[in-house]
Amino acid sequence: MEANGARGEVVATLAGEARRLCLTLGALAEIETALGCDGLAGLAERMRALSARDIAVVLAALLRGGGEHQLADGLGAAAVDPREAAEAVAKTFAAAT
Repeated sequence: MEANGARGEVVATLAGEARRLCLTLGALAEIETALGCDGLAGLAERMRALSARDIAVVLAALLRGGGEHQLADGLGAAAVDPREAAEAVAKTFAAAT
């Protein structure tokens, strides 16, 4: 699986498989809403101290942005390593800049 770097996609191993993640406009809106942020400045501040639940919400939105709907929708039951999840989130935001 290859990522489209021009689109800001990344590939990360989650639940034992390569998964595509992308910070799309829809994913960004989903994250802002779920974390109760108003705008990018508020989101940037909120991203500095995420709880495990927050990381799951952000990861699910990024997975949906990358077309990985099945894992995103079943993330709560998936065997995703917390470190892998945090690294995937950080990697995806870095790719979007």
